[in-house]
Amino acid sequence: MTTEAVPDSSIRASIAARFERLPLSRWHVTVRLVVGAVTFFEAFDQLLIAYALPELRADWQLTTSAATLLLTVGSLGMLAGALLSGRVADRIGRVRVIALCVALSSAANLALAFSPSPDVFMALRFVQGLAIGGEVPVAATFIAEITRSHRRGRFVLLYELVFPAGLTVGALVAAWVVPLLGWRWMYGLAAIPGVLAVVVHRKVPESPRWLADRGWAAEATEVMTRIETAVRKATGAPLPPVPEQPAPPAPATGTAPGAATEAVTEPVTEAGRSSGLRGLFTGRYRRRTLVVGALWFAGYFVNYGITSWLPTIYKNRYGLTLSDALLYSTVTSCAGLAGCLVAALTVDRLGRRRVITGCLGGAAVVLGVLAALGADTPVQVLVWTSLAAVFFFGSNISLYLYTPELFPTRMRALGSSVGGALNRLGVILGPIVVGAVYAGGHVGAVFSTLAAVSLAGAVVAGVGAEETAGRRLEEVSP
Repeated sequence: MTTEAVPDSSIRASIAARFERLPLSRWHVTVRLVVGAVTFFEAFDQLLIAYALPELRADWQLTTSAATLLLTVGSLGMLAGALLSGRVADRIGRVRVIALCVALSSAANLALAFSPSPDVFMALRFVQGLAIGGEVPVAATFIAEITRSHRRGRFVLLYELVFPAGLTVGALVAAWVVPLLGWRWMYGLAAIPGVLAVVVHRKVPESPRWLADRGWAAEATEVMTRIETAVRKATGAPLPPVPEQPAPPAPATGTAPGAATEAVTEPVTEAGRSSGLRGLFTGRYRRRTLVVGALWFAGYFVNYGITSWLPTIYKNRYGLTLSDALLYSTVTSCAGLAGCLVAALTVDRLGRRRVITGCLGGAAVVLGVLAALGADTPVQVLVWTSLAAVFFFGSNISLYLYTPELFPTRMRALGSSVGGALNRLGVILGPIVVGAVYAGGHVGAVFSTLAAVSLAGAVVAGVGAEETAGRRLEEVSP
């Protein structure tokens, strides 16, 4: 049974128009920082297991297969969390889910610190994965919904930089804490950010777009008014007038800027709007769901196929010491961060479609060149994989912006979570496939395989992606 009221298109249009006239202010930055802190610490938590595993194997005498299971169960949890969180966020709200996820992650970390056995640890890792996988796509959805169309890409992607930053800081902190205090203290310290659940509840308003779409006009109007008051105080100036509201989209065949013609097979009506999983595969949204799912899978297949195996390739294939192998791999990850920044600064000017297509295509070319050269030396691998990382990191971070733009408010979080689930499939399958290819002893074949997957992603983006830059969310996804 649902308490959803009948949505009013005029209220939804009014909320969208009121957001469009809000200048970027301290309020936007504050909300971005609070939600960004949550995402930062979720990323922080994701890599802790890699640094705890050596001690865990010694403490509990784990076999290789048991250790592998401890590693992968977290990814399975993130896959489930991504699928579940979108549906929940579309029903109970974005901010509630974000707060619940950080609280759940904190509780799981605290329990992990006192875990008495591998079986208990494994179950708690799955719960931790649920929280991490659930928070990231919902947070991206929320940030997109509070941002106006002008320079939305730059605003959202500068927020998304906190996730790779969290991964990096988590690795550095864990590398210091585990040898000094042990893995239990590391997880105990990771529980502290749970206080952010209270901060989110008090400082971050629910998305007015979501409230309006649920039919709660009074609540949406009240929250929107509070946001406008906060922005007015932050800027110290009157707000610009509300722009004229565009006419509702006609239920007919249309062509989006920069995209192939799409047949709108189902007009959206107030009485019977498609939503849920069925809605993702109805009308115009079917193609979007398939395209963006393929892009998530391809991007993260390549990303984790490379990053998870590089230290092993450097050490076993080229005879580098462990410290040098880790250093070389870290250089590649840092190059990827540079790619994220470049994408953030160019995605509004060049457009989502061009950036994603260009980045995946660029990665395919670079990896193909490395394969053709034979990957004969570690320096050769370092240079070309680092250049490739600039491209595929740029593509992947752009998907966090692009995906929420493709779906209407009623199923925006669910659409984003489906992308997160395909992301997890890529994370799981990429290292498996690369490991199988590498077992044959041909390093060049590894990079040829990754180049082929990246090229397939570029073709999908170039042929099937729809441009969304500079357009209102309601215009892109009615």
